[in-house]
Amino acid sequence: MAANPAFVIVGAGLAGAKAAQTLREEAFDGPIVLLGAEQERPYERPPLSKGYLLGRDERDSVYVHPPGWYAEHDVDLRLGVTATAVDPAGHEVTLADGSRIGYTKLLLTTGSTPRRLTVPGGDLVGVHYLRRLADSDRIKEAFGSASRVVVIGAGWIGLETAAAARAAGVEVTLLEVAELPLLRVLGREVARTFADLHAEHGVDLRFGVQVAEITGTGGRVNGVLTTDGSRIDADAVIVGVGITPDTRLAEAAGLEVDNGIRVDAHLRTSHPDVHAAGDVANAFHPLLGKHIRVEHWANAVNQPQIAAKAMLGRDVTYDRVPYFFTDQYDLGMEYTGHVEPGGYDRVVFRGRRDTREFIAFWLAEGRVLAGMNVNVWDVTDPIRALVTSGRAVDAGELADVDVPLADLSGRSDATG
Repeated sequence: MAANPAFVIVGAGLAGAKAAQTLREEAFDGPIVLLGAEQERPYERPPLSKGYLLGRDERDSVYVHPPGWYAEHDVDLRLGVTATAVDPAGHEVTLADGSRIGYTKLLLTTGSTPRRLTVPGGDLVGVHYLRRLADSDRIKEAFGSASRVVVIGAGWIGLETAAAARAAGVEVTLLEVAELPLLRVLGREVARTFADLHAEHGVDLRFGVQVAEITGTGGRVNGVLTTDGSRIDADAVIVGVGITPDTRLAEAAGLEVDNGIRVDAHLRTSHPDVHAAGDVANAFHPLLGKHIRVEHWANAVNQPQIAAKAMLGRDVTYDRVPYFFTDQYDLGMEYTGHVEPGGYDRVVFRGRRDTREFIAFWLAEGRVLAGMNVNVWDVTDPIRALVTSGRAVDAGELADVDVPLADLSGRSDATG
């Protein structure tokens, strides 16, 4: 092992870049090695299905730092480099070329990979998955030439790419195995909002269907067959059926893995000198009292900052309430909190659902578990305060737009 081992970060995405930034901001002056399998320097993923895909944002806007930031901050950014093994006992990372890097502390921000469709025709040209910047480029190019697109999966990626396709003037058919989009995430009470939104914008929504085959001619996609015998013509197919945490390095290294790399509230794995953050981390959340894995942007921004401080020996825990957002057509939404599928007993609405200007609250025994503001702004702080307070609230007051949310949480620092 090297005489002066580095802090090594495996995974040069948003989480890895934020961890490196935090280490420098916390006055760590030792070597930092940031390893990325892609040739692109670290970038953010939300624009890939939002502003960048829509053509509103320039390519440079997706990157976490300017090109010279890494050299200026003495971060050894190695792109196109794949880590193939981790030896926790020996404190070494092995690279694809056989070389090894010693470390004192290791952070795994290996992210996740899209789930693949295992149906005939799944490998045809014109079948797209959205995870990397190059994927967004290819889908944007497809929107420029296609007249008909089939989107498989009505999760966040599926809905956002469907909206981008419609904005580009492309006909869209959206296939989903469940009865409504985002049913597991939002429940029946709120999922209907997104079904209605896309229907009003001309998307052909087909629920309760499964894909049997993707058809093609000359190696290129030309349609989709469903198990009920229907055929939908398509010039391109976009698949968004979820992601799987990339735990391969952790598993091979003998680290504890369970729906991601299992870490404590300090983002520490089952080996004290190895931490994990971002999509891949199944972290113990002190507020919720259980492990959760969060796949959203805010987690990739905030969690690695705590991991970096913990690697430096600081007494810190990650207890931030999960947050995510989406923009589709004229709908903007923020969601704060965490609800397991079926883990609530009531949904309370505040505002006007008919004009899509409302806040939805998920409650269990009177406590607010999560809140989603749709086209209503500057309410994230009071929603977060309601969630973290753990207080039972009156449903009538929660629904009353004349009752300030801050009053319900009992928090003097909450606004809105």
